[in-house]
Amino acid sequence: MTISFQDKVAIVTGAGGGLGRAYALELARRGARVVVNDLGAARDGTGHSDAALQVVEEIRQAGGQAMSNGGNVSEYEQMVEMAAKVREAWGGIHILINNAGILRDKSFAKMEPADFEIVVRVHLFGSAFVTKAVWETMIEQNYGRILMTTSSSGLGGSFGQANYAAAKLGVIGLAKTLHLEGAKYNIRVNSLAPTAGTRMTEDILPEEAFKAFSPEQVVPAALFLVSDDAPSNEVVGAGAGVYQGAWVTLGKGVLLAPEDRTVEGIAAAWDRISDRAGDAPMQSGVEQAMQAMTLLQKAAGK
Repeated sequence: MTISFQDKVAIVTGAGGGLGRAYALELARRGARVVVNDLGAARDGTGHSDAALQVVEEIRQAGGQAMSNGGNVSEYEQMVEMAAKVREAWGGIHILINNAGILRDKSFAKMEPADFEIVVRVHLFGSAFVTKAVWETMIEQNYGRILMTTSSSGLGGSFGQANYAAAKLGVIGLAKTLHLEGAKYNIRVNSLAPTAGTRMTEDILPEEAFKAFSPEQVVPAALFLVSDDAPSNEVVGAGAGVYQGAWVTLGKGVLLAPEDRTVEGIAAAWDRISDRAGDAPMQSGVEQAMQAMTLLQKAAGK
């Protein structure tokens, strides 16, 4: 079965190059009308270029439909304006891929607060701002597919990337909450952790790995996660042809007797508290309290 995006309108942020460009080109090839958003900035977020216009031209030359947008994702009003123009031109917004990002890598000891703030603002606030700008449209049309871009840095930490890692784990929390709030409106929200050779990683990955981790290897996972039959509330890793699920899990829990609910009691029970056996993916934030209630009721014989 061929997955088509015919009659869908998609916004891809940071689509002037790398992953965003690859997403935009394949969406258009499969029939979507694509908004190519890109500030055209360098990796640290400075500068400007006409990268978005070039991608639009590529799409048009191949027979697709596209428009460019140079708005800054970290400026909410610019995203509201972009969404309004898209609705006016094409009548709806069905797909959003939040891909825009910058890096300001330094060890935490050397990182200025401004470097922390701007990276969180672009990745986390930017994802929230663009999503907010299209959210009402998706509710009204009872259809939406949203993809957040997370990272293994957020899932596991990364030396020198405290700002980036904080933002990238933050977008997972955002995605999980929007999954819950959007479910009754047929809005599905997922997160993708890509590993790809782009302008963001060109001097981080060795040359051989840079070639193996081409953006095109990530595209299949990204487009599946914004397709009609996409799942929701998933976190998926993708790179070099390897695709893997990732989860935030919760252990089974240990109910301590009242006399053991002390600092020393926690220390004594730590091996059981931290035991991963029987852990399971969390589907919502209420599960921790629900699990505690279950243990309390079991202990009370209810």
